[in-house]
Amino acid sequence: MNNEFFDALLLIEKEKGISADYLLEKIQTAIALAVKKDFGGIERVNVDIDPESRRFRVTMMKTVVEEVVDPANEILVDEAMRYSKHPIVGEPVEIKLETKQLGRIAAQAAKHVIRQGIREAERSQLLDQFNSKLHEIVTGLVQKVEPGSGNATIEIDRSEVLLFKNDQIPGEVLKEGDRIKVYVSDVVLSERRYGLKISRTHRNLVKRLFEMEVPEIFDGTVEVKSISREAGSRTKIAVWSKDENVDPIGACIGPKGNRVNEIIKEINGEKIDVIKYSEDPAEFISAALAPANVIQVNILDEQEKSARVIVPDHQLSLAIGNKGQNAKLAARLTGYKIDIRPESGFYGEDDPVSTNADTSSETE
Repeated sequence: MNNEFFDALLLIEKEKGISADYLLEKIQTAIALAVKKDFGGIERVNVDIDPESRRFRVTMMKTVVEEVVDPANEILVDEAMRYSKHPIVGEPVEIKLETKQLGRIAAQAAKHVIRQGIREAERSQLLDQFNSKLHEIVTGLVQKVEPGSGNATIEIDRSEVLLFKNDQIPGEVLKEGDRIKVYVSDVVLSERRYGLKISRTHRNLVKRLFEMEVPEIFDGTVEVKSISREAGSRTKIAVWSKDENVDPIGACIGPKGNRVNEIIKEINGEKIDVIKYSEDPAEFISAALAPANVIQVNILDEQEKSARVIVPDHQLSLAIGNKGQNAKLAARLTGYKIDIRPESGFYGEDDPVSTNADTSSETE
């Protein structure tokens, strides 16, 4: 191997961030395999590459015998004397490959290994880069939107990522050139290429936005205890403060509502209910049904997590919400199955308005 080869390894290390030692190790293995194949399946091959002296040596080991049965791994005494002054039957003899033979094999092996090494290293670097974004918010540029499917191609750090239509906020119209924030929900491998799974409907998008906008959440003074979301329509977020002097709701809303309004703007006008978390299930359920007022909450079964809620007659529809949305979001937020009844008892004992704490539509 000449100086140009070692110079090329150092250049690859500098430009691609691939260790020259890593490539040399792979090249040694590849040369050994190539020699074994070229010389009829010889079993013992030693490859020694010294980057400091910029020299390398390849030898094959054959056993000295009086009669050859396995030509690939055995050698006659007379022939062995070409490589050793005193060959001993039954002992190995070291055979150094000629430069001409070695040059062709080494060049082919090195070329293949370097190409493969670069591909593997680039994939590894890309995987590390993607993993650093997992469960975080990233900003991307909308490159194009497919007219038929509505899927959008988003550029994130010079990589193209597909934002599927069902991961876009309902009612939102994306246009080329828009800069949007997306939540990275997973790193996926397809066709030997790594990619990101991104979403604007994931509930953790809202959670991360609050962490970005509210310093008290970022520093841990205020904690997000629970969140439920129906993307494009409404989000409920339960917050709590370990500092009794800090109002968690006020911190999230901000002066004149500027903090929560920035988040609402980012998620296309989606409504957000900021609710104070309580360890008392009845108090938490009552708050979760906002904007409706609750008269009474009865916990029916703590183990099964079921509760009955009484609301004023004129607020029944508000408590339930359009297509049961408010009640479902409250159930997901609290983890309780909630039966909602009007104060007058118009609905009979066998006909309650209920909702299960089903989180199947929430992406974990």
